[in-house]
Amino acid sequence: MEREMSEDRKLCSLLNEMRLDGSLCDAVLRVDEVDFKVHKNILSAYSQHFRSLFTRCSNLDQRVYNITGVSPEIMNLIIQYMYTQDIQVTTNKVEALLDAANHLLIQDLALSCCKFLQDHLNPDNCLRIWQYADNNAYYELRDQAYMYTLHHFEDVVFSPSGKFLDLTVEQLSDILEKDELNIKEEKTAFQAIILWIRHEPSVRKQQIVNLLPKVRLALVPLEYFLENIKKNLVVSSVCECQPIITRAMKAMYTSKMAELNTRLSDPFTRPRLPYSILFAIGGFSDESPTNIVETYDSKLDSWMCISSRVEQARACHGTVFLDGLVYVIGGFDSMEYLNSTCTFNPLDGTWNEVAPMHSHRSYVSVTVLDGFIYAMGGFNGTIRLNTAERYQPCTNQWSLIPSMHEQRSDASAATLNGKIYICGGFNGNECHFTAECFDPHHYQWTLIVRMHMRRSGVGVIALNNQLFAIGGSDGVNQTQSIEAFNPRTNTWRFLSPMFNPHSNFGIEVMDDRLYVIGGYSTEGTTSRCEYYDVYKNKWFEIQNMNICHSAVSCCVVSGLPNITDYTTERDVFL
Repeated sequence: MEREMSEDRKLCSLLNEMRLDGSLCDAVLRVDEVDFKVHKNILSAYSQHFRSLFTRCSNLDQRVYNITGVSPEIMNLIIQYMYTQDIQVTTNKVEALLDAANHLLIQDLALSCCKFLQDHLNPDNCLRIWQYADNNAYYELRDQAYMYTLHHFEDVVFSPSGKFLDLTVEQLSDILEKDELNIKEEKTAFQAIILWIRHEPSVRKQQIVNLLPKVRLALVPLEYFLENIKKNLVVSSVCECQPIITRAMKAMYTSKMAELNTRLSDPFTRPRLPYSILFAIGGFSDESPTNIVETYDSKLDSWMCISSRVEQARACHGTVFLDGLVYVIGGFDSMEYLNSTCTFNPLDGTWNEVAPMHSHRSYVSVTVLDGFIYAMGGFNGTIRLNTAERYQPCTNQWSLIPSMHEQRSDASAATLNGKIYICGGFNGNECHFTAECFDPHHYQWTLIVRMHMRRSGVGVIALNNQLFAIGGSDGVNQTQSIEAFNPRTNTWRFLSPMFNPHSNFGIEVMDDRLYVIGGYSTEGTTSRCEYYDVYKNKWFEIQNMNICHSAVSCCVVSGLPNITDYTTERDVFL
């Protein structure tokens, strides 16, 4: 195959040299008085437009063809592409290239341009690309840009480009009413409306009547609603808004006691879809490992079982999300200590095995850094391990890295500022309060200042440039304490404790909240869950899982186009 590709490249290079030399060229494309010598057969092979031009729209003796609607610069790039199959697409030329490729019926180039625009969507350009694609019937690109706008709405609203302020009322209304609109707080939708109206108040003020009902008003905190929405000058000055305010207040007061179907069917109380989904995979349910996967919908505070499929039941494993796939690593299936690694594709729900680790590892610690998956420590059925290895998806290979200073099973690891930190664990004799750090650039482990408490079955996670070590057991008692490590000061400090003691739980960060999922408590295996608000230094309880999970592992997946596969059905009640 490589030889064939090399031969193809040689052929392309030779043909392009012949074009540049004018050898055997039998046509001239004239673009704004700039001439390009070409071979009819080459252009006809890549473009139905040129094939028709050279055969049906001209006589056999014609050599010069006037090309309109394309600049000489763009035509030069397109001719190079047809000869070499290589082109350097840039942001300042991509739309002109796309228009020319469609005009000249060069489908592969058009697809490449659309893919380039999709890959370079950002809050500054997504609205312009959405409208450009819609006007030019690039439907897949249009849909991608639209979903990007929904998913990054807060950044789009305050983008320096100011394109948000140019939306029509119909476009803004369409965005605001979507369940997929990703906003941390519902009041953001109202603030966006007011910002849009203030851009042209004399023209847009009356549109508040059409836009205000698109806000899920009953989901706004009562104090904010009364002080900032009900009393807002635009809202209070338009009399048609008063029935909307009245209806919203009624919905606000009745929603607390309302059934789920009532909340979902009322446009003022219907929660939007989450942008991110927390996956809780496997673990011990009662005494046995399970293959149940549960997903958490933070907007509805609900858990849903999405799997009890053929995938192997396991506990004491690690889970990470990388490049569109959920990786489930090592663990214990009640019979064997595993070295296997499998992947779950959330887009199609399929499971597949990839390369196994060098060592069997249950109670393993895993994390991701710079495109590698790291697996550290664990228990192989005989000894606790201090060895570590990492996996590179593009080669499907695990490779050993330097061993840690300590044997650690039941530890936990996280990535912070380009380094890997692993804390606590058990060495077969005692629970650790030590922690260490791996620097991939120096390729070595370094012990850091120890935690205040011994912690086995601990949860470790990074958030806001700090490392959090949560819960676990000291070998006698489980703890609900939490301490945070500041790498700048090289110190640990205690923070507000959890509601319940937990060990061997799932831990993840989602929407700037630190979630503790299931685990083992003083009552045994538990389904209880809670999250920590780092800004308030306060814990909040959330809905219990459907079943109990200890030695469970979690990951977060964001921006799924099929997000409704992993959330509570909303439309069933409409």
